[in-house]
Amino acid sequence: MSGNLFIVSAPSGAGKSSLVKALLERDSGIGLSVSCTTRAPRPGEVDGVDYHFLSHAEFQARLGRGEFLESAEVYGNYYGTSQRWIEAEMAAGRDILLEIDWQGAAQVRKLIPTALSIFILPPSLAELQRRLDGRGGDSAEVITRRMAAARGDISHALEFDYLIINDRFDEALADLLAIARCQRLTMSRQANRQAGLLGDLLN
Repeated sequence: MSGNLFIVSAPSGAGKSSLVKALLERDSGIGLSVSCTTRAPRPGEVDGVDYHFLSHAEFQARLGRGEFLESAEVYGNYYGTSQRWIEAEMAAGRDILLEIDWQGAAQVRKLIPTALSIFILPPSLAELQRRLDGRGGDSAEVITRRMAAARGDISHALEFDYLIINDRFDEALADLLAIARCQRLTMSRQANRQAGLLGDLLN
């Protein structure tokens, strides 16, 4: 039995990380894929929990060996998802979530067409600007750059299977939970999981 693969993407500031964290707390049946990255750990981040922190040389070596399901360069740092780990988890019937950008999502969909992709949008660009301003710590130049990048990200929203508007957090989380639950209830999934029951009822 193969597990589900969920892809969640969003522009910076849309609330993707908060929604994914809440989803994983509410739905224990979904595991988060831990990406590899060449960027330095931020305060409080733990290697192997938040990211697998690699040197540029090690990342490039793994990339050359074709070990990544998807990879991308973001602000001068590289990010990638282990293909072997994803395939092993799915083969064991476990549901996995990838929190990646639209470029990575496109790469994954080519290799795993059954992956379910979800894009999260803010209710407006003005609200996105407010959220980025409210983070604190980023310079005006960085925020301007993030807003420009966000517009580029948003232009790819229609490539995804589902769209969630994160205006009210609780409603957006309910939508995300509903998508995960519905995916598990498709006939192809249920026919596999409930083969014994269906055999008894249909014969």
